[in-house]
Amino acid sequence: AIGCAQSKGNKEVPKVVKEAFQKEYPDTKVDWDKEADGFEAEFKVNGKEASVDYDKAGHKFATEIEIKESELPAKALTYISTTYPYKKIKETAKITDDKKVITYEAEIKIDGKDCDLIFDASGKFLRKE
Repeated sequence: AIGCAQSKGNKEVPKVVKEAFQKEYPDTKVDWDKEADGFEAEFKVNGKEASVDYDKAGHKFATEIEIKESELPAKALTYISTTYPYKKIKETAKITDDKKVITYEAEIKIDGKDCDLIFDASGKFLRKE
């Protein structure tokens, strides 16, 4: 997930945000998180974890789909294995933003905390969150 979740629960989600989700993913069971910059819908697509981020007006600005570690770009896998040689990747995801820009996320544990390493579509390291 992008950012840190603030709180759980459907009651705080504006109707316009819920409607935007339902329009794209009808009849989908969803859990909502409130984020600093809007709301995150967490659900499953074809058995894979997925999430969609919306701003408060119901505009979708990012879609995140769980992928296999082997689906990360080779350059990203090399970066992780050389920079963090003893770290196991916990989760991996492909993120597409509202401008169709693709990034990849790999979650590892650093000093007892879960950290996301973000890579561009070619596998170049961008930042740690």
